[in-house]
Amino acid sequence: MNRIEDYHLLKNRIVNWIKDYADTNNLQALVVGVSGGIDSAVVSTLCAETKLPTFALGMPIHQDHNQESLSDNHLAWLDKKYDNVKTLKFDLTRTFETFKKTLNEYSHDELALANTRSRLRMVTLYQIAGKYNGIVVGTGNKVEDYGVGFYTKYGDGGVDIAPIADLYKTEVRELGGYLGVASDIIDATPTDGLWDDKRTDEDQLGVSYALLEEAMESGTGPGVDTLYRFNKANQHKMQPIPTFKL
Repeated sequence: MNRIEDYHLLKNRIVNWIKDYADTNNLQALVVGVSGGIDSAVVSTLCAETKLPTFALGMPIHQDHNQESLSDNHLAWLDKKYDNVKTLKFDLTRTFETFKKTLNEYSHDELALANTRSRLRMVTLYQIAGKYNGIVVGTGNKVEDYGVGFYTKYGDGGVDIAPIADLYKTEVRELGGYLGVASDIIDATPTDGLWDDKRTDEDQLGVSYALLEEAMESGTGPGVDTLYRFNKANQHKMQPIPTFKL
């Protein structure tokens, strides 16, 4: 698969697309969460490249030390390289634990709690965006957003624009290399960071992103069954909300 020949051109196209959207809608800031993964590293860098005021947030919740370190290091890199970037870190662990305690017996569901972590981060991003007349910039890639629906509804799926949602993970990594993203982020095993047992994306999906990309592009390969199964199961996230009509 070789859909992109010029990553310099791609970078400029995405940066200009973000700027045009912000200008057209009279927006004053871009807000993006930084998890330590390649997707958020690339999106936050693209936002910084617009020269618009950009808020990059680290929001750990019982985070694995390595994941948190990758996030911290990328935030520090952004802060040093771009004058228009303000980096913030909010440890939401106590907020999450208070939420669990408040709901008491109704909080005893592992998947629901994993999604709650993502939704707490979404609320935090929108608080900053609201304060500065900004938008929340999404970090989902093509496989996650349009292939398997691998995101939390009203969590990391709750965004205003999606600048890399037409790029495969492989392409996001290559763009990250062009942008100067640290190699340890580019090479890190993809994970949503929502689980205490440190499970990876591949642990949850059962196949690699490369196989899912092959399935989406060609309709063939070992990832096809998984692609179709997750796509069907997650249509409730991927389609517009059903509306009763008179």
